[in-house]
Amino acid sequence: MNFSPTQQQIALTFLSGIGSRRARIIIGHFNDLNEFFSEKKLNLAEIPGIQPDFVSYSQRIAALEAAQKVTELLDKIGATTVFFTEKEYPRRLKQCPDAPLLLYAKGNINWNPEKVVSIVGTRHASAYGKQLTEELVEGLKASGVTIVSGMAYGIDVAAHAAALRNGLPTIGVLGHGLHTIYPAVHRKIAQEMLNEGGLVSEFAPGLKPEPAYFPMRNRIVAGLADATVVIESGAKGGSLITATMANDYNRDVFAFPGDVNKPFSAGCLRLIQQHKAHLLTDAQDFLKAMNWEDDGGKKAVQRNLFVELTTNEIQLVEVLKDKAEVAVDTLGYLTSLSPGAVSALLLNLEFKGVVKALPGKRYALI
Repeated sequence: MNFSPTQQQIALTFLSGIGSRRARIIIGHFNDLNEFFSEKKLNLAEIPGIQPDFVSYSQRIAALEAAQKVTELLDKIGATTVFFTEKEYPRRLKQCPDAPLLLYAKGNINWNPEKVVSIVGTRHASAYGKQLTEELVEGLKASGVTIVSGMAYGIDVAAHAAALRNGLPTIGVLGHGLHTIYPAVHRKIAQEMLNEGGLVSEFAPGLKPEPAYFPMRNRIVAGLADATVVIESGAKGGSLITATMANDYNRDVFAFPGDVNKPFSAGCLRLIQQHKAHLLTDAQDFLKAMNWEDDGGKKAVQRNLFVELTTNEIQLVEVLKDKAEVAVDTLGYLTSLSPGAVSALLLNLEFKGVVKALPGKRYALI
């Protein structure tokens, strides 16, 4: 077939009923996507979890033709893609069970930086909320973090702008295709973000903003980061959805308290009250909780272990030997072990006195 691997990857996302689970099954079964798309009569009954009449040849061809048009548009707007089987795919996002199969991107993006923080909040940010955002980002400058948010009015755009002012990379996750910017007033800042950071979307160029797209966008905002910070939020809203997803992904969540009489303090106060977010007062609180403070040099780590370890425990220890500390999701990514298996192994290693738990769901050798 005369379709590129990128076009086949895009086409896979266009097939009706294809989600992350089914796509992973298909990719694991076939040698490559060309085999899946080129067989006129696929014997899908042999694939566990896939219905025999799931997708016809004509549907697959139509998806490929649509993908071909998308790649032409990608060339026109200067955008690229990254597929979840590629090494560039964000490792933090890959740990999420509902991670998108494919991301569209523009800019100069480091997909796997050392430290990533998502900052979200109300679209109706007060002067107090904007000041908190500026002070937080400025306080994170020395740590060289990457700032992620959703390009919306209010706290989102304040976080992106503060990152640019402080020379930090920043990534905007869009709820529409990369062919446009919504809201349009943010086009200038979006253009500035392309130099150091960029724009990301799971939606193909040409797809316009839709209400249903923004909650989907929020899971990427949460999944790309080590931690999510909520600055001003009403009792309901997208920032609370992002915080909930971050908790579901076993990521740290932080929230700034506010005036109990203000409507856009309600969401943050509720998160703190329900123990779904750590109370935050400034950047130093955050850095301490995440163990990202500069201690003036790495502490020596004891390399010789005299306890009996299982094969999988040894695998984790070998990863930890090369780093001062490692996040739980990173250990899973580097060892190809499931999050549940990693957590159980780390608990055993704690009991054996081999590792210690650090703030921010990170671990280090004792």
